[in-house]
Amino acid sequence: MDNNPLPANNSTASTETDLAKQELKQQRRIVIFISIGVVLVMLVLIACLLYLLSPSTDAEQVARIRDVFIIIMALESLLVGVVLVILMIQMARLTNLLQNEIKPILESSNETISTFRGTTQFLSDNLTEPIMKINEYSAGLQKLFELLGLVRKKP
Repeated sequence: MDNNPLPANNSTASTETDLAKQELKQQRRIVIFISIGVVLVMLVLIACLLYLLSPSTDAEQVARIRDVFIIIMALESLLVGVVLVILMIQMARLTNLLQNEIKPILESSNETISTFRGTTQFLSDNLTEPIMKINEYSAGLQKLFELLGLVRKKP
């Protein structure tokens, strides 16, 4: 007797599932590292701002603060640009998934449903209706024989 509880066909599906799980873990790690990097950059920027907001208020200090804000805005613009690029890539992947995987599945399902409709119509026309007519005729004949007294009613 075979000790393997899964058939051979499930091993391929299991391998694909394991690969998908590994890819998901890899993506999560990347997201975590990027998040940590963003938090560290924000902490450094906050530390720089606190340093620049020291008690002296001369024109040179104000100019430094303005320059720091300009740099911060430039970094935010870069960050937004990177996020938009990632969003565009994800949208392209979603579109690809819909066109190459979901659409064929839906078309196959529609074809299967059409075949099922045809099969049920065929069975209805060629099997169910004739059997119903035979039952009608036999019930009519039975009632006729009962009325003529040739057959007794069944209790």
